[in-house]
Amino acid sequence: MTSSRAEDARRRLELAEQQARREAGEAQVLIDEFVAEARRRGMPTVPLKARTLDGHLVKTDKRGWYLRQNHSIAIDEDVGYHYLVVPGGFMERIRGVQLPGTQPTLVIGRGGRDGETGYLREFLGWVLEGRVNQKD
Repeated sequence: MTSSRAEDARRRLELAEQQARREAGEAQVLIDEFVAEARRRGMPTVPLKARTLDGHLVKTDKRGWYLRQNHSIAIDEDVGYHYLVVPGGFMERIRGVQLPGTQPTLVIGRGGRDGETGYLREFLGWVLEGRVNQKD
């Protein structure tokens, strides 16, 4: 029996989604451990800010720790993982934004060319070491 291209594509998509869920589960364990350690050390959280697609900085409804120097990814105090680039316009600049949770990954900046890519475990360690600027 031969399978169609559509069936093959559907199966590849299912496998990729399963892999992404497995990876997110592993990443969430690391995030949970990070937040527990940050709390144990008494590391303060900061109000998280996001950048709109047109480049404006806006307040969010979360507090946490930035993972990257450019403040584009953060962990919130409720162990959520967030990309901090959001759609928005004038009203978002006034009101701020509510950050949706994002499925975490084990590799930060996968496929990016900005030079700030690596393993989630490393980024979390750098925050614990104080190597990531937490202030705007």
